[in-house]
Parts: sequence; C-alpha cells; structure tokens
Amino acid sequence: MAIHCLKAAAILAELLSSDMKNNDSATLTASPVISPPGTGLWWGLLGVAAFSFTVPFTRVAVESGGMSPLFIGSARAVIAALLAAAALAITRQRLPRGVQWIRVAVVAGGVVVGFPVLTSFALTTAPASHGAVVIAVLPAATAVMAVIRGHERPPMTFWITAAVGATAAVVFAALQGGGLSGLHWSDLLLFGAVVAAAIGYAEGGLLARELGAWQTVSWALVLSAPLMIALTGISIAWQAPSGTTTEWAAFAYLAVVSMFLGFFAWYRGLAIGPMAQVSQVQLAQPVMSICWAALFLREELTWPTVLGGIAVIACAAIAVRARLDRTTSKR
Repeated sequence: MAIHCLKAAAILAELLSSDMKNNDSATLTASPVISPPGTGLWWGLLGVAAFSFTVPFTRVAVESGGMSPLFIGSARAVIAALLAAAALAITRQRLPRGVQWIRVAVVAGGVVVGFPVLTSFALTTAPASHGAVVIAVLPAATAVMAVIRGHERPPMTFWITAAVGATAAVVFAALQGGGLSGLHWSDLLLFGAVVAAAIGYAEGGLLARELGAWQTVSWALVLSAPLMIALTGISIAWQAPSGTTTEWAAFAYLAVVSMFLGFFAWYRGLAIGPMAQVSQVQLAQPVMSICWAALFLREELTWPTVLGGIAVIACAAIAVRARLDRTTSKR
C-alpha cells in the first residue's frame, strides 16, 4: 500500500511538472544551486512527503484526547522555535530589519499559529482523509494570495478554476457531512487553516527573496515563540498532556519534521529548481495524506473521497499553472 501511494504521488508530481517553465514568482528563495538535473524535484518531493504525514499524525495525536488540540498546535511550535533559534545562531543569520518584522509576523500568524492550531482542533472530529481533501485547495489558495499580494493580473482561467476548486472543496465537505447544510465546525476550521497558510506561504515566498527561505520560516518560529509558550502553558494548566507512545511519537514528528526539518528539504528543492516544476510537487501532498490515512488509521478510502480529491487537486493544478504561464510569459 505504501509503495503504491509513493508511486502514485511521484507520478502525479511528474505529470504536473513535466512541461512547466523554469521560473515562479509565487515562492522565491536564494540563488539557484548547481546540481544534477532532477535534484531539485527530488528534494521537493522529499519535503512534500514529510509534510504529507502532518494531517494523519495530527489525527493520531488528538485521537484519544490525552493531548489537547491547543497543546499540540502550540507546543510543537515551541519545540520547532528552539531548533530554529539554534540554527539561526549557529549560522549567524542577520536579523530582519524594520518592516520585515511585520512581514515575518504575517508569516508566523499563518504557518506557525493559524494552520497548526486550527487543524489540530478540526481533526479532533474530522477524519484525516477528509481533512486532506479540504486542504488540497491550498496550492490554489496560495496562488490567489500571491496574485493579490503581487498585484498581478492573471487570465480569467485562473480565477474560474480557483473558484471551482474552492467550490468543489466546500461541496465535498458538505456532502460528507450529510448534505449541503451539513458543514461542521471542523470544516470551517479547515478552511480557516487553508486561508491562514495561504497568506503565510505567499508572504513568506516574497520575504524569502530578502531573508532566505528557511531563514524566513525560522524567524517566524522565533518571533511567535513567546505567544506559543504562553498558549502551551495555558493548555497544560487546562489539561495536563498525556498519551501513548504512538501519540507522543506523532507529536514529536509534528514538532521536529512538520514544523521545521520538512522546510529544509522543501526550500532546498525550490532553491535548486526549476522552481515552477518543484513548486507543483505540492499538489501530490493530499494524495499521499489520503494514502497514509488509509494505511495507518485504517480509514476507508471511499469513492466520494477519491473523486473529491481528484476534483480539488485538478482545479488547483489548472489554476496554479494558468498563473505561472501568465507570469513567465511576461519575462
């Protein structure tokens, strides 16, 4: 099962990125690194593979209720912030300046605070495969935020497919809840997580031009550390965390890999490039997440889940490609 999942994700990533151009302004990093052809794609796939465990492992961590969603969402950021601070100190990175701190705060609010906390609360009730399908709209949402932030004018195809993808995600979530009036609070949290992450990714992509890729994420973690430490303290006072070895292992993965090390592989791939190809590997992430949910959590892989995932991913792929085609054609 795991082999088939990896093969399917790799094939999807290759198909989505095979004919892309060599530039992408949605996410920018440091200067390209001279490496053998295909190296960037494999680094990017490694990063996406690391992130693909986030949704199912969050579900594992919150499943028994021994660890509160607030603890999982905040404490993992505290641990990642300690690692980030060490990395920044060891490599002697320069401090952000002036308005850059405000932009770092936007990144922190999206990818350090918003996405982890909202998904942790949502996945206390929503199945991991359900969450993966809803979150599959994230690449298109990130492209929309990048368009707004960069004052771009993409073709009408971009807006149509982005809207269709968002609608497909909403309809999928509603139908899974029992009808068009069946949206649950967990679905609203998942959509909120998508918006938060899209804002953080888009601003982080722009800020990475100035600070560097992994450095941007690391500064966001360090800046948000006081808030996340406070939230962790509140969560512990509210409910002392407890869990099985498996649940703590899942939490450790979320803290060390999902919040920190995964970004090293992901941004390494973007730096090597071609960036347009590597960035599209993210569209394989929901495929992997759904497979891991079926494999590790024994969640049933139903036809609505499969078809919903295909619809959302296809719309996201078309929307992002339309934007990239317009961006690269103007250079």
